[in-house]
Amino acid sequence: MFRTLNQPAIWAITLSAAGILMVTMGARQSLGLFLSPLNSTTGLGVASISLAMAAGQFMWGAVQPIAGAVADRYGPGRVLVGGILLLALGSALTPFMGSTWGLIFSLGLLSAIGSGAGSFSVLIGAATLRLPLEARGAASGVINAGGSFGQFVFAPILQKLIQVFGWMGAMWALAIIALSALPLVRVLAKPGGNASRAAVGEKGLWPSVREAMADRSYLLLHAGFFTCGFHIAFLVTHLPGEVDLCGLPPSVASWSLAIIGLSNIAGSLYAGSCVARYRSKYVLFWMYASRAIMVVLYLFAPKTDLTFYTFAAGLGFTWLATVPPTAAIVGKLFGVRYLGTLFGLTLLSHQIGGFLGAWLGGLALTRFGDYSWMWVADIGLASAAALVNLPIREAPVLKPAM
Repeated sequence: MFRTLNQPAIWAITLSAAGILMVTMGARQSLGLFLSPLNSTTGLGVASISLAMAAGQFMWGAVQPIAGAVADRYGPGRVLVGGILLLALGSALTPFMGSTWGLIFSLGLLSAIGSGAGSFSVLIGAATLRLPLEARGAASGVINAGGSFGQFVFAPILQKLIQVFGWMGAMWALAIIALSALPLVRVLAKPGGNASRAAVGEKGLWPSVREAMADRSYLLLHAGFFTCGFHIAFLVTHLPGEVDLCGLPPSVASWSLAIIGLSNIAGSLYAGSCVARYRSKYVLFWMYASRAIMVVLYLFAPKTDLTFYTFAAGLGFTWLATVPPTAAIVGKLFGVRYLGTLFGLTLLSHQIGGFLGAWLGGLALTRFGDYSWMWVADIGLASAAALVNLPIREAPVLKPAM
């Protein structure tokens, strides 16, 4: 996959980043499994618990540019260690929280900030600075696949832990699992590869941010990624509730989430390869357009186990596969020196959408008794996201000479 003389070092960097993302994303993307048991224990109501989880969606995004900027300036090691410790602490404290504000503190702040500090902006930024140009596209796909593999592994395991030990025991187990990612930080914390401090004549962080925020293509990329966050947060938070409304057992929800993760492993690897062959904006167009089509097909399909599993497999192929082409466009527009910060800002837009997807889903269920209006909104936003990527300024991909 990587055409370089230093393959062991490249694989060590890539797989370490993928392993950390497996833990942080696996934990974050499986929280919807706790919504119903949390509601049964605390009696806070779906809307209140959804608000706490929505706050987590927003904070996960809000911390990305900050964590990326700190990692760009001082290196990723301390950022990743701090993030993993906060994720573990938030998970461990959640069983002691019996109020909405308590859940907002543990899940919406601590866990979300922790998983955000150990997520895409820091990991892809750190890896990109250390890898040669020809390895970056494929590496971003592998790293992204690590997050998807985490969802595939964590969802059924956590569902089983909830059944055997209760949701509190499962949450404490999650805290212990989070700490297992700490040894992987050492590989990414080592200086070397293509990492470098500011070069002579370089603009600096804040001038680079101001330039990016004035760029039309960068803002269009944000608009599309906003929809991606809305879509993903709505589903990871409320897919278990949708399954329940259809009269199916909780295992269908956990396996659907797992299938999404498994399918996105293939999707992420494919997206990473597409970055090297096609313009990333066209890759994003087809991903978002396919989501709108799949939601329409789901709404007209009979609500059976097979329907959910097929729906999950289709959506999963593009689930987080939007990350490699999005990061690639940011890198093409502004270079990789501050990729952690600039890609972190796009992830903030992603999670503003995520906040609305998680929160409005809970409000829709409380107000209307189902998620019908959310599905309609999802179709409209996915269609719009496909279209806004087309005007993005992106140079053609240079094909290697035969």
